Amino acid sequence: MDKLLIVGLGNPGKKYQGTRHNIGWMVIEELARRHGQSRPRAKYEGEVMDATISGEKTLLLCPHTYMNASGRSVKAAQAFFKIDPADVMVICDDLHLAVGRLRIRPKGSDGGQKGLRDIVHHLATDAVPRLRIGIGQVPDYLSRPDYVLGRVPKAEQPIMIDAVVKAADAVAHWVSQGIDSCMNRFNASPEQTKNTNDDAGKEKAGD
Repeated sequence: MDKLLIVGLGNPGKKYQGTRHNIGWMVIEELARRHGQSRPRAKYEGEVMDATISGEKTLLLCPHTYMNASGRSVKAAQAFFKIDPADVMVICDDLHLAVGRLRIRPKGSDGGQKGLRDIVHHLATDAVPRLRIGIGQVPDYLSRPDYVLGRVPKAEQPIMIDAVVKAADAVAHWVSQGIDSCMNRFNASPEQTKNTNDDAGKEKAGD
């Protein structure tokens, strides 16, 4: 492989910092802290940084297109470097998983995550590895957009910080050991998942 692309999904702007929907960006920040080899720069409709993970040249990308249009940014970087979709890892939040749980898959449906859906659309394949981080189910008193765009509450912050660290570990393991080994080591068990209905919100930044 010539280069890997690791994408953290989220929304740009201070109002979205620390929100559940921006958990992918938090993982990219942790990877940049550990492995970054350059200053962040604006490119491919996002912010990118060069990194080296286990000796592999890697591009870290945070799309600035807002969540639901993430595919434009990912496609631009993927096409420029001619990266195989199997060498693109997408990191995003997941309402179907308990808070802090990880789930890695080499391909599959978007599960209602609109940023991932747009990436699958632009790359014209669902064979795109993804690392989902659980943010829990939407409570009855909140709409889906309000929940995913809400800040992580103090009670959950230690869990999410731990999840970010483990997610960065999982990405490094994927780079060095491959997707199967990564799934075996980091995936949550099936009984820890939570099924929810896809009552997707219509906001551009929401899911």
